[in-house]
Amino acid sequence: MQGSSRAALVAASEVFDGVLASGADAVSLADDLFGIVGALDGSAALRRAVGDPSREGSAKAALVDRLFGGKVGDPALQVLRSLVEQRWAQDRDLTDVGEQLAVSAVIAGADQQGRADRVEDELFRFERIVAGNPGLRDAMTDRRAQVAPKAQVVESLLAGRAAPETVRLARQAVLSPRGRRFDQVMETFQTIAETRRQELAATVTAAIALDDSQRERLVAALSAHYGKTVHLNVVLDPRVVGGIRVQVGDEVVDGTILRRLDEARRRLGA
Repeated sequence: MQGSSRAALVAASEVFDGVLASGADAVSLADDLFGIVGALDGSAALRRAVGDPSREGSAKAALVDRLFGGKVGDPALQVLRSLVEQRWAQDRDLTDVGEQLAVSAVIAGADQQGRADRVEDELFRFERIVAGNPGLRDAMTDRRAQVAPKAQVVESLLAGRAAPETVRLARQAVLSPRGRRFDQVMETFQTIAETRRQELAATVTAAIALDDSQRERLVAALSAHYGKTVHLNVVLDPRVVGGIRVQVGDEVVDGTILRRLDEARRRLGA
């Protein structure tokens, strides 16, 4: 985002946090904001009107009051007013931030229920399951397919097995990708969750599952190193044989036996 949009994001986020702190229902707020983003995405004329930097913010706020008043809750309307009153570098930034705040509301609701860690784990695993199954991936990302069958696929895979917040975000990623690939949407949602919870995500690749003690030690070491809470996403890959590979952002620490074997092969082939 360019400078004006970054400043607008900060301003809108402050209003959003205030709305949540005042006791707004996170689930209803998320649903309303997702609906608003869908309406704006579906009308280029409306999107331009509310994102026009040459119009007064008060005029744009009055416009969304007329259009959305009575259709969404007051908390969502308050957030929407703050969005349209800002100056955005481009129309897409406004709706991107609207989606970001909707996802943040889902995560905030999960946090209130003590399920935020679970939701992050489930989003990560679900994205990998879809990525690893070409038939499933095609069924869920085919733009020519009807919406109802896609929603049914998500329900059949996750309903009763995953947290309701996970199901909500997975449905959103499948039904409203907004021009992005499924994996890109899921990665975006995971990043929003990390930002909301002020943490970093570490992807750990190992041959076998880590036990609780190993996870706790690794989290403690990484959190101390980065000065921030770290959430582990564990990938099991028997090819690594032993050891672990840890990636945090662009940083990679590869202590797997596979890497050492590969290095030995390169030396022998030199």
